[in-house]
Amino acid sequence: MPNGSDARSGETRYLADVVLTCDEDFAMIERGTVDVGADGRIAWVGAAADAPATDAPVINLGGLLMPGLVNTHAHTPMTLVRGAGDGLPLMAWLTEVMWPREGRLRPSDVWWGMTLGSVEMLRSGVTTTCEMYAFEHEVIDAGRQAGIRQVMCPGVLSVAHLDDTGSVADRVGEIARVHDEQNDPLGRVTIGFAPHSAYDLGVGPCAEIAVAARERDALLHIHVAETADEGDALADMHSGASVPRLLAEAGALEGRVLAAHSVWLDDADLDIYASAGVAVAHCPVSNMKLGSGVARVPEMIERGITVSLATDGPASNDDLDLWEEIKIASLLARVTALDPTVMSAQQVISMATRSGGEALGLDVGVLEAGRWADMIRLDIDDVAFVPVTSPQELIAHVAWSGGSRHVTEVWVGGERVVADRVCLTVDESRARYEVQHRAQRLAQESGT
Repeated sequence: MPNGSDARSGETRYLADVVLTCDEDFAMIERGTVDVGADGRIAWVGAAADAPATDAPVINLGGLLMPGLVNTHAHTPMTLVRGAGDGLPLMAWLTEVMWPREGRLRPSDVWWGMTLGSVEMLRSGVTTTCEMYAFEHEVIDAGRQAGIRQVMCPGVLSVAHLDDTGSVADRVGEIARVHDEQNDPLGRVTIGFAPHSAYDLGVGPCAEIAVAARERDALLHIHVAETADEGDALADMHSGASVPRLLAEAGALEGRVLAAHSVWLDDADLDIYASAGVAVAHCPVSNMKLGSGVARVPEMIERGITVSLATDGPASNDDLDLWEEIKIASLLARVTALDPTVMSAQQVISMATRSGGEALGLDVGVLEAGRWADMIRLDIDDVAFVPVTSPQELIAHVAWSGGSRHVTEVWVGGERVVADRVCLTVDESRARYEVQHRAQRLAQESGT
């Protein structure tokens, strides 16, 4: 063991009963230690008995320490329209309820909607969110003040951003400026580009946006094949070609691409994803609520496609609790396959952590040296975690019995943002008040 003179300065040492690293080996360390440096990154992980000497403060957490959850597809400011239009199919829900209300949003509305949603996510253990929305400056600012890590992908919609020639050049320029000003790979905000969908914008504008994203090595985030019939018009125009095929042929799937939903894909579409390296944001609860279908996740994973988990927006879920996605993603896959061996507890936890980091291109989702210290503590002194007679049982409890109610502490980049289940960065009561009153105004003004 190194002597005290070798101790690293500016660190904090955390001790836990169990450290679940979520690395490729899915290492679970009893009586584990995580050392966090002053730079917000993890300096060392391992058994307490093997830990290097340190003069750093030591915090004995007990419980289970694991990576923060990664929500790879959300429209978090839609806390302002949570519950509206329940029971409508996707297109009616969008055109008759969502878009009329969102069309009356003010920048301050979006700021408060993102603030309230950030509290909800942080308290449930979500430390990173990938946002697709407009009013990007307000979303970025609200998320930054709340302390959540975010990949902000400013949205592009035909109704707002296509000009008479079918070009989105002005909006692309706006997003490029946001990227150049706000993108901070060493901080908590990175910027991507988010064409809403091929069915909304058309394939050409999606390809145009993809070029701008590739020029900056930025993420391209897009809805694909959420419902069975959304691509019918494009297929009719292009001899029956699927949306993934059209996007691939236009070059829109080159570079770093994260496709949300991807429910209605055939084998050829899956092969296109695998060949192009497209990652998927799987949103099982939203897909169920809107009656959209069940994504072919096991087949995606068999092809080597990175599949992460996401809540979608709080109007189509209706919450931002990724623990629900962990459980339901696996249950859906098993009942669809009529096979209880499909999608193990270990695999689905990895989808919510390590795979999320991979899909977003961030050093998160794993507790290992060099990565960001985005961590959560679970209280496992709870009836839901009894009994434990083997390590595999504890992993099963995390997936099947665990939930947001067990999250007690949360760190983002080494900064504690939740303590004893209370968000330290936001006045939650004020945020609830603001969203309630602003939502009432939106409903009245839109007449929906």
